[in-house]
Amino acid sequence: MREPGLQVEELAIRTQLPPGHVHDALSELTRLGLIQPSWERPGHLHLVDPEISLTSLLASREAELLQRRQAIAAGRAAVNDLIAEYNGRNGAPGRAEIKYLSGLDDVRTHIEVMGRECVSDVMAFVDGGPQTRENMEASRPQDQAVLARGVRMRSIYLESLSNDPATLAYVNWLTEEGASIRTAPVVPLRMIIFDRRAALLPVQINDTSRGAMVLRQSSVITAMCALFEKLWEDATPIGVAPQREHDGISRQELSLLRLMAEGNTDEVCARKLGISLRTERRLTADLMARLNAKSRFQAGVLATRAGWLADDAAARLP
Repeated sequence: MREPGLQVEELAIRTQLPPGHVHDALSELTRLGLIQPSWERPGHLHLVDPEISLTSLLASREAELLQRRQAIAAGRAAVNDLIAEYNGRNGAPGRAEIKYLSGLDDVRTHIEVMGRECVSDVMAFVDGGPQTRENMEASRPQDQAVLARGVRMRSIYLESLSNDPATLAYVNWLTEEGASIRTAPVVPLRMIIFDRRAALLPVQINDTSRGAMVLRQSSVITAMCALFEKLWEDATPIGVAPQREHDGISRQELSLLRLMAEGNTDEVCARKLGISLRTERRLTADLMARLNAKSRFQAGVLATRAGWLADDAAARLP
């Protein structure tokens, strides 16, 4: 790059390498696409623009790494199937029904493999409010591939996604690709169910960074599917304004009142609703003012007396 006119002998002197080593190095650089024979100056080598050559080289390496990860994940899945069959034949079916995943790489790789093997439907609870750019970028090609195969995809997001343009744009893209999306004020946890046979959920509900686990126990999966179907029935289709209940109060506000009545802190309420702490406190102050309550606990009591948290209303809430 610095002295493009140097020949092999001069390069050997500058680098203090034998000419044979320089020839080998130039051959390897040519193979990697970093240099190439010059059309303008026959017999000379031309340095390819690093922005093109190095970016292409890194992309190739990343693709190779992804293929290796996929092969490893597929190998793990095959091993798990073999272990499950072995345990089933030897009277220990429970040992292979829970698999723990540690680290984001393992979780994302496992989701990709399970999505690739999925043939009928995917059901998901998406908590946490606004989704990170990294999560959406990682999910986009996987979601597109699953939907392209005709797999039915249904997801329940928090109503608060409407406050984040990036998340809303991603959800709208999913619906255009064929997914069905609904929203709810609260979802119980982050969860994905594949083909009603396996469910992936966090090891700790309030801290997804601690890893995830894959459950395959049929009775547990059946219960999770029933939970999803119940919340799906009560959820609001994306693009439709959420219904308001008693005295014009929204489902999100009702959920906040329930969380307050249960004794949750502002921080916990905000996290479960997927809204900022500032927004949660504003909603809380507004509800307390409307109820003329002096404390959070009193707000819950007065809301119950007013019929806002009556059993028939609360039953409709997640």
